[in-house]
Amino acid sequence: MLKLSQRLLSGEAMSNEHRSYSGLKTDLHHPLNAHEASVESDRCYFCYDAPCVTACPTGIDIPMFIRQIQTGNPKGSAKTIFDENILGGMCARVCPTETLCEQACVRTTAENKPVKIGVLQRFATDHVQATGEHPYQRAESSGKVVAVVGAGPAGLACAHRLALYGHAVTLMDANPKPGGLNEYGIASYKTVDNFAQREVEFILSVGGIEQQQGVWLGHDVTLADLAEKYDAVFLGVGLGDVNRAEIEGDALEGVSDAVEFIADLRQAQDYGQLTVGRRVVVIGGGMTAIDVAVQTKMLGAEEVTIAYRRGAESMNASEYEQHLAQTNGVTIKHFVQPLRFIDDGSGSVAAVELEYTSNTDGKLKGTGEKFTIDADTVFTAIGQTMPKDLLEPGLVEMENNRIVVNQDRKTSHAKIYAGGDCISGGEDLTVAAVQDGKLAAEAIHRTFSTTGTGS
Repeated sequence: MLKLSQRLLSGEAMSNEHRSYSGLKTDLHHPLNAHEASVESDRCYFCYDAPCVTACPTGIDIPMFIRQIQTGNPKGSAKTIFDENILGGMCARVCPTETLCEQACVRTTAENKPVKIGVLQRFATDHVQATGEHPYQRAESSGKVVAVVGAGPAGLACAHRLALYGHAVTLMDANPKPGGLNEYGIASYKTVDNFAQREVEFILSVGGIEQQQGVWLGHDVTLADLAEKYDAVFLGVGLGDVNRAEIEGDALEGVSDAVEFIADLRQAQDYGQLTVGRRVVVIGGGMTAIDVAVQTKMLGAEEVTIAYRRGAESMNASEYEQHLAQTNGVTIKHFVQPLRFIDDGSGSVAAVELEYTSNTDGKLKGTGEKFTIDADTVFTAIGQTMPKDLLEPGLVEMENNRIVVNQDRKTSHAKIYAGGDCISGGEDLTVAAVQDGKLAAEAIHRTFSTTGTGS
């Protein structure tokens, strides 16, 4: 297993590695120009009871923003989007529109070709963010101070909405950079040109938000202390730990978690210094599994295989994402589970032994039939969990190691709210996290407005 730069210099790399390597900096979707946006927007029926709006977790008035594009008003269109989703630019890039708004589009039923809502949303939001002008003006100071822990999609959405209302926000995050999942957890080919940080700068430009990076909840600060010091607290801490395979060989060299690899890739200044295997096996069936599989294939891996224990219909990754992986040369094997990672004799992984599975009487069982796949790199993408030491026991109600909230994203503690991946029943989508942050901010603001206090 060599760094990509070493393989290129040695002449051992495949000829398409040069093309794939540069492709990491190319947009997955071609951004529309003004003429293309006008033509595409003209396809919208502008439905009165638009099903696409109902399908959008943040409730963006989709027919309105498309109409504004059609009439040559991209600035107004972006404002319509940002009113409901201040991270509309990133969501236009990574949101699974094919299973949300576009799947609900009337043209899907009529023609099996929905309006391209995602790329139209990107056209409008990119237009405004390119100007550097923030479309909102912050209200006068309310005198209230809110701690927002976690500068990911949920935390950023909450902080922005609270700041708009004139509340002061202290935005804390454990990472060196803000952005959370958008900065550290999304494939590079989906968000190029440092877009995540440019969007953060746009959001924070509203004012009233103090950033504190490198602050770890449970170590540098405690939730109880924050609840005592601030008028309200919002938790958008995500899921910081990864689940381990816990099978023989999971500590071998070459076996690692996919989340860490994507984070390293997103922060890499020189992709050529990344270690890339020739034969890669990815364990899992979610978006992270797809992302790491496609990324490694783009970086020049010769064979990339996703191993998933159930059928295609059970994968958390959408049908579109599965197709994306396959069209990029990734093999997806369904109904197989890993039994062990095989040592090459020197402490590195050489192969993965797998077993076929079957769904019998509603239960997934191994069939006993086994096979092996050669691999010098294995990525596990089998879910994430919240660190055990993050929150003090008993401070907020928990369920399956996630925070229990009500419809306002309020926890069992009177001053603490939460949203994003860390809450019970969450959808684990960027757009859903944005909605959580927005709803929590609105609830906090109502509490301040009606009681005058955060308690």
